[in-house]
Amino acid sequence: MRIARPKAARMLAAALAIGLFATACASERDDEESSGDTETFVFGAAGDPAALDPALASDGETFRITRQAFEALLEHEPGGTELIGGLAETWESNEAGTEWTFHLRDGVTFHDGGELTGEVVCANYNRWYNWTGTYQNPTLSYYWGSVFGGFAENESEDTSPSNYVGCTAPDEQTAVIEIAEPSANFPGAFSLQAFSILSPDSLDAIEGDDPSGEGENVTFPDYSQEAGTIAGTGPFSLSEWDKSNGEVTLARFDDYWGEPAGVEELVFRTIPEEDARRQALQAGDIDGYDLVAPADVETLAADGFQVPVRGVFNILYLGITQENNPALAEPEVRQAIAHALDRQNIVDTQLPEGGTVATQFIPDTVDGYSENVTTYDYDPELAQELLAGADASDLSVDFCYPTEVTRPYMPAPADIYELLRADLEAVGITVNPVPLKWNPDYQETTRAGNCGLYLLGWTGDFNDAYNFLGTWFADYSLEWGFRDEELFEMMAAASTEPDVATRVAEYQALNEYIMDFLPGVPISSSPPSIVFSPDVNPPTVSPLTQENFAEVSFK
Repeated sequence: MRIARPKAARMLAAALAIGLFATACASERDDEESSGDTETFVFGAAGDPAALDPALASDGETFRITRQAFEALLEHEPGGTELIGGLAETWESNEAGTEWTFHLRDGVTFHDGGELTGEVVCANYNRWYNWTGTYQNPTLSYYWGSVFGGFAENESEDTSPSNYVGCTAPDEQTAVIEIAEPSANFPGAFSLQAFSILSPDSLDAIEGDDPSGEGENVTFPDYSQEAGTIAGTGPFSLSEWDKSNGEVTLARFDDYWGEPAGVEELVFRTIPEEDARRQALQAGDIDGYDLVAPADVETLAADGFQVPVRGVFNILYLGITQENNPALAEPEVRQAIAHALDRQNIVDTQLPEGGTVATQFIPDTVDGYSENVTTYDYDPELAQELLAGADASDLSVDFCYPTEVTRPYMPAPADIYELLRADLEAVGITVNPVPLKWNPDYQETTRAGNCGLYLLGWTGDFNDAYNFLGTWFADYSLEWGFRDEELFEMMAAASTEPDVATRVAEYQALNEYIMDFLPGVPISSSPPSIVFSPDVNPPTVSPLTQENFAEVSFK
């Protein structure tokens, strides 16, 4: 479908260029709206979505889109990290933290006309629990595995036993989810976009449409690659995924239970290069984009664009895969790599103002951050000594980095890679570059353990240190390729500790243990910027990058 763009967006760049006032644009928009054209907000995305079923995804570019159409039981307050009701208006747990009761909102309708009930919630959770075959591949079930462990019948010996017991619906407006052991993942995990609720007709329609493949060669099910098969409850419904043009289009859902969306149509257009996104905004072709290059923030603001900055809630790290890389399994080699990296240079040259060098695998805005971790200052001479002592002076490594993407913690992946590569080569390490497209190649390859070194990061899903540490170090994974039972036991103890103060102290001890072991190198934390045209009323920006685009309207 051809999108009818409001004339104000096209007029804005010209007005800025010749110094006219933006008020002229408002009158033009009014004229355009009165002619009956659809009011459309276009957002420049840094990468393609992986799928349109959020249960199969794990990346922010996918969730930015699906969040507008699908909703979970809980949400976060606008602009903050406190949990509030989503599809559940209220919720509570038993004293042990093993039984979670959700009281659902009345009158919630799915895009296909279905009604939200406790049985529908249970059907969704039971669907994920009973996944088999390729669905159990972490590429597709990453969040289920991270939160609940395994499945009703695990098909791999490396898959953890499931912590999910079951779901019951004592009445139409109530769902009760039971887990075997309490976990620090809850209740935060009930806000995850991956656990959004699909309509009962959607569940029927996609039954039997299965993915295929093994390892990193996974093919997503057909239904997840086109719009219109599945329905959620969000303020927008999915209309079209035009892969040839890199556009996903959503339409306002007029029967939404909450405040209606401020625009009729929402388009996410993939523009991988940051410079191209900026130029598209300045030309009036898009109305906003995320992850503004630090060098562009001042210029865009001076030209009248709105450039809000989010709070810091992320980590960029250099991952190290020890399995199948004997040299990288040596502690002295990992220490050498850490000392070889000039991380302050990354912060100074690649990150926006407010970026910091990371000393551990959580940002200092999360409880559990420790001031007593072992640090690895930039020291190339020490790095060379450590390599020589480990008989690894001729070390050669494959270094994977993503292309066609920008992440909140990683504004310029190729540039960051080049700086790190130069640091490593300066101490005698031979670096073999492995550039991979973000979706789907990069994530599949790193999670399959096929990179010696790789760049990845994490923006917190909810405000608990386990959401960071447990994501990586709760158990064995191919991505890291190590088995440290003491670490895994410490993670399990912290996860099930009911007292918050005690749990925070255990997180601090975990950070200290992890940085002694050094499975990878934390690089930085960054406050990512987002930008909107002057004629836009923007959404409330979120430190979790969970903006609700239903809040968007035009002035």
